[in-house]
Amino acid sequence: MANDLGQKGEAIAARYYQQRGYLLLGHNYRTRMGELDLILYKEDTIVFAEVKTRSGRMLSAPAEAVDPHKQHRLIRAAQLYLQNSPYADAPVRFDVVEVTPAPKGWQVHCIFDAFQG
Repeated sequence: MANDLGQKGEAIAARYYQQRGYLLLGHNYRTRMGELDLILYKEDTIVFAEVKTRSGRMLSAPAEAVDPHKQHRLIRAAQLYLQNSPYADAPVRFDVVEVTPAPKGWQVHCIFDAFQG
């Protein structure tokens, strides 16, 4: 159940970015340091988006789950991705995307440049 919720949230977040002109380079990219939910590209910048989806029963802010330890793992995973990428020298940004249910569909709250790489 939780995995289905997470996948739905990632799909919603990917659509959010694509509607704003981002190119989706990858999703659920796995490294030994962890998984990168969404990898996007726009205007010479690579964006690593960590998607946090919560249903009504989970009251904490989704972004609170991205603590300094999680940030470090995401940064290391991004470095591993970039080593084998044609975008290795591109500027990088880390976003946290909160996806929560709303009266009509889903609400997406994107925290741009949520932490430094």
